[in-house]
Amino acid sequence: MRVTIVGSGYVGLVAGTCFADSGNEVICVDVDKKKIDMLNNGQVPIYEPGLEEMIKRNMEQDRLVFTTDIKKGVQESQIIFIAVGTPPDEDGSADLKYVLGVAKEIGTHMNGYKVVVDKSTVPVGTADKVKAEIAKHTDHKFSVVSNPEFLKEGAAIDDFMKPDRVVIGAEDEEAAEIMRDLYGAFVRTGKPIIVMDIRSAELTKYAANSLLATKISFMNEMANLCDAVGANVEHVRKGIGSDRRIGPHFIFPGPGYGGSCFPKDVQAVIRTAHDYGKHLRILEAVEQVNDKQKTVLMDKVNRYFENDLKGKTFAVWGLSFKPNTDDMRMSPASSMIRALVDKGAKIRAHDPEALEEAKWRFEDIKENVTLYKKRYDALEGADALVVMTEWNAFREPDFYLIKETLSHPVIFDGRNLYKPERMQKLGIDYFSIGRPQLEFKVTV
Repeated sequence: MRVTIVGSGYVGLVAGTCFADSGNEVICVDVDKKKIDMLNNGQVPIYEPGLEEMIKRNMEQDRLVFTTDIKKGVQESQIIFIAVGTPPDEDGSADLKYVLGVAKEIGTHMNGYKVVVDKSTVPVGTADKVKAEIAKHTDHKFSVVSNPEFLKEGAAIDDFMKPDRVVIGAEDEEAAEIMRDLYGAFVRTGKPIIVMDIRSAELTKYAANSLLATKISFMNEMANLCDAVGANVEHVRKGIGSDRRIGPHFIFPGPGYGGSCFPKDVQAVIRTAHDYGKHLRILEAVEQVNDKQKTVLMDKVNRYFENDLKGKTFAVWGLSFKPNTDDMRMSPASSMIRALVDKGAKIRAHDPEALEEAKWRFEDIKENVTLYKKRYDALEGADALVVMTEWNAFREPDFYLIKETLSHPVIFDGRNLYKPERMQKLGIDYFSIGRPQLEFKVTV
């Protein structure tokens, strides 16, 4: 099949590449000429395990093309995906100007029947707006379909190639059948293609991410309660995670969720509810809990150093919001670093993949933040180590080297990577999330 993806960001690039890898002829369109030039030169603007190799393979086989020419993309394909950004407005609602801008271009260049697919995460009712915008500019027949993505950054290719389910919102059987054919190669093991009405499909993505965000915030609340009563959140997590109604996923405590999806989608669905005169009180609380959770580790730092961080230097391991990605959008590490700098501290930071993004994100505080390619280099001259992302490379470090290098042998672990008992034996002061504080012998 001939497929065009408009928008070569995270979702569009992964989707286009995976469609090409299953034998389709794919055109990826983006207005950013610099990005398209990078891709045509074999450079991938995002980090996602396996993506670069897959792009190269499909470009060599002429199944994957990158261009800024949207007219070419519209006229040479029957299926056109809209995968542009939907950034939040100041009130938290999704900004649809890019989506509707693409809809206008599609209508302007249409040369026959097209299936237009909303792949971007969009609020309920967006398909109606896309349909109306396209209709202003063409007399050709077309269908608008909702096909929300369910990709986890760091595992996106596997998620796309082996989905748990494919959700399709369609209002006519012709479009639904075309989409079934397109996705048939990905569900050969029997995973379902779920066809539903468009508005339900649009809401499904927000509902899924909001429920996962709720699990995270709930577990962080339990972790904070464990801190208060002297319980161990790891024991609680195992106790509830073995219940098949709950499951073991998304119940790990930490410094709050971040990234491009959960914060934006929770805000957007809250705003949609407000537009219809409803209050989603659980999700409003989820958002409040998450904002508060980003201060929990900072509170432990302040207590340990008796609220005097001026002149202190902190090594920070992990900048991306999760491992196996370079995405720092709404990253808890960003919040932590800015909080430390605001208190007069200096930062020596390391991340396996996010250093390039960190350069521009910390441009305004660059005199206080130094970035290092190697994890142990960030420890030199630091008073403490703060772990903010659970990269595998951080799970088994040389603790003797850490202890010898730090001015104060203390670790603040926002991801509960290390065992408190082990840290106690090593003589390292150790603070984590929701686990009992053992007696340590090191003092500031």
